[in-house]
This record gives sequence, C-alpha cells and structure tokens, in this order.
Amino acid sequence: MNDNALGQNRPIAGILTRLGAMLSLAIMFAFVKLAGQDGVHVTESLFYRQLTAMPLICFLIWRSEAGWPAIKSNKHKLHILRSFLGIFAMGLNFWAMMLLPLADATTISFTVPIFATLFAALILREKVGIRRWSAILIGFVGVLIVIQPGGTLIPAFGASVALVGALVTASVTLVIRMLGRTETSIVTIFWFSVYTLPALAICAYIYGGGHEPRTWLYLLGIGMFGALGQLTITQSLRYAPVSTIVPMDYTALIWATMFGILIFGQYPGLSIWLGAPIIIGSGLFIAWREHVKSSKLTVAQVEPVA
Repeated sequence: MNDNALGQNRPIAGILTRLGAMLSLAIMFAFVKLAGQDGVHVTESLFYRQLTAMPLICFLIWRSEAGWPAIKSNKHKLHILRSFLGIFAMGLNFWAMMLLPLADATTISFTVPIFATLFAALILREKVGIRRWSAILIGFVGVLIVIQPGGTLIPAFGASVALVGALVTASVTLVIRMLGRTETSIVTIFWFSVYTLPALAICAYIYGGGHEPRTWLYLLGIGMFGALGQLTITQSLRYAPVSTIVPMDYTALIWATMFGILIFGQYPGLSIWLGAPIIIGSGLFIAWREHVKSSKLTVAQVEPVA
C-alpha cells in the first residue's frame, strides 16, 4: 500500500508541510554553496547529508506500525539502481548549486517533471497525449531562454551540469515509481541510505579533511536541513495527494532568489525572469494532466462494468 493511501485528507497541512520542505531544501542548498566556497568537495557534502538523515530514518521506522520488519524487500536490484542513480543525481545537483547562482540552478532543476514525462513515454511506453507533448516542447523553450546557448550570462559548464542533474533526477523518479508499487517511501529512503553511505564514506575520507569551525557548521546545516526536507516531503504526501502539493515545490525559486541576493549578492538575470515562468507553467500543466489521468483511472477502476 502506498503512503498516500495511509494518509489523511488534510490539504492545508499537506501544503504547509510541503512549503516547509522547500524552505528546508533551499537552506540546505545555500549551505552546500557556502561549503563549496570553503573548498568542501561535493562528495563530502553528500556524505554528511546522508549520514545525518540515517538516524532520522531509523527513528521513523522504529515509530511506524510495522516497525523494523517493514524494511524487508525483494526489490534490492531496483533499490541498488535507485541508489546509484539517486546519489549521482544528488551529486550533480549539489555541484550545480556550487557552480551557478542559486536561482539559476533551481530554475533548471524545475525541468525534472518535463524530462520525467518524456522518459515515461519513451522508456515505460506510457501514453502521452498531444497536450503533454506540447507542454514538454514549451518547457524546453523555457530552458533555452534560461541557459541561452552561446550566451555568456550563465556559465555553459554549470548549466550543463544542472541539466544532466535534472535528467538523472528524472530517471530516478521512474525507478521510484516502479518501487512505489510495492515499497513505501520510508523503505525506499532507508535502502537508499544503506547502499550509498559506504561509498560516500570512502570518498569523504579521500577528499575530506580538516575544516574551520564555520565550515563544519555548514556541513552540519547540510545534514540537518537535508534530513528535515526529506522528512517533510515524505510527511506532506501523507497529508494530501501529489496533485495538491506539487505546485508548492516551485516556491523553492523564491527562497533561492532571496538567499542568492542576501548571502551571495547574486541577482537573477533577465533570462531567469523570462524562462522560469515558462518552465514552471509547463511543469504545472504536466502535473495537472497527470492528476486528470489518475482521476479517470480511479473512476474506471471503481465503476462497475455494465
């Protein structure tokens, strides 16, 4: 049974929790950028992000009705694939935040639902109608406006890292969708941490080192707010359906813009103001069409056959 089925119909709680999640993740990414400026390697940031989340995950499993027996799974090949893709995507996203202004990297990350829909059509052979194909094409127009190929406003390398990060993140959503047929989100998160922490520990040992007290605070902030964001994202899905809370994800751009200006003195360029609404609008339309599609499927499954 999916987590959504276990939750209550509390849309306001779901929306507020999701808004809190976006703020937490925006703070985490600000710490990622600050740590990067202090010379912290991206794999070290990833290690502390995962290490701090692990006790929280264990606590949630312990407090759940099923308890520790719930972590049993016969989908370990999928969990390993999800872990490999997930940590690769997270690493690229962290790196993009280090290379680009926060608002720019966040805007490019909004292409994930566009890529996910494209992959679902090409890989999972899901039926995608003309409306969603149109939204995909319009979304890519927004991407071109933001990154301006051949321009100089956004570093080409940083934009490429962010785009590849969005591509890999979209592939992760497909694997999670497959796991979601039999696994709860907390089980998926647990095995994600289990399978990624050993490799990250080795990388942190190789690339890590001594830091100033300020830098250790940045790493602590990455772990704490990353874990809080992970918890609140999961909890928001227990309060309300995805179609209700996903639009709240785009508030991350507000926080990224504010932190970028206040902390790093980075003001979004005109291309962000022009391209971001197009990308966000495309993503919202895709989310709405997914909601319509799932609603029709539910009705078809509930209605008796005449």
